[in-house]
Amino acid sequence: MPLEIKILDYGDIELESSFLVLGRDCGRTRRVLTLGFLILGGPYPVVVDTGYRSNQIMETLGMRGLQYHEHMIENQLARHGVRMGDVRFVCHTHLHIDHAGKDDLFPMNTTVVVNRRELEYSVSGLMHPQYPAPDIKHLIDRLHTKSALRFLDLEITGPIELMPGVYCDAANAHTEGSMNVIVETADGIATICGDVIYDFNDQIVTPFNEIHDWEPRTTGNHGTTKRAEKAAIKKLLSNSRYLLPVHDRPAKIEGGNVVGRLHDHVPGPIVQSLPQRNWFPA
Repeated sequence: MPLEIKILDYGDIELESSFLVLGRDCGRTRRVLTLGFLILGGPYPVVVDTGYRSNQIMETLGMRGLQYHEHMIENQLARHGVRMGDVRFVCHTHLHIDHAGKDDLFPMNTTVVVNRRELEYSVSGLMHPQYPAPDIKHLIDRLHTKSALRFLDLEITGPIELMPGVYCDAANAHTEGSMNVIVETADGIATICGDVIYDFNDQIVTPFNEIHDWEPRTTGNHGTTKRAEKAAIKKLLSNSRYLLPVHDRPAKIEGGNVVGRLHDHVPGPIVQSLPQRNWFPA
């Protein structure tokens, strides 16, 4: 059975627009998705990112959480016939407040997979309070429980195979320890890219305030350099058939162009076609 990625809807967040795209509509509020991903078709289910803990915890960042009963992770998994205890691995693109808030709902024999540098970074204080105490304290409990936590050292090792057709690789953007999860589908490489991309339209299709050819716009929320952020986006566009960020619908990529959007699963039908923009020379 070929690998397929199901989209999990963890609810929405309202936040300031320039947080998503650098310099865009400062002071204006935008509402964005918060997605997770369920990888099926392998020997066991794998979840990537678990959303935010509660609506209340988002208020600590001055944001508004819009999470309801249907968005609870157990209900989202149940739509695909998966129970919490069925999940073998929970992988994290990174550990920010809206990505690692439900790990404690999984049993300790579900292994949480994280790039070691990300856990180190989470306690450095450099992006406090985006790493809330309840989430990180739970990971420390896993740290002291046999097989409950798996560390990767992607900056040193390069890509690591998690199971046949699923790889983890350093993102080199957003946070110092962010990673991408790469899935070999029947229609090519699909990359779950966390928050390296927030908004396809204003970062890539028509980059906000960019005048240089093939130059993407960075997000307004990152802990690496502008150059690293731009390079990471260019690498994703060059190497993937599908890109799946957490706060925008997945996109289909052809020749470095965003050519369409998808909704519930990848691969899947195109639900919105977009005009091509030539990112890379033929």
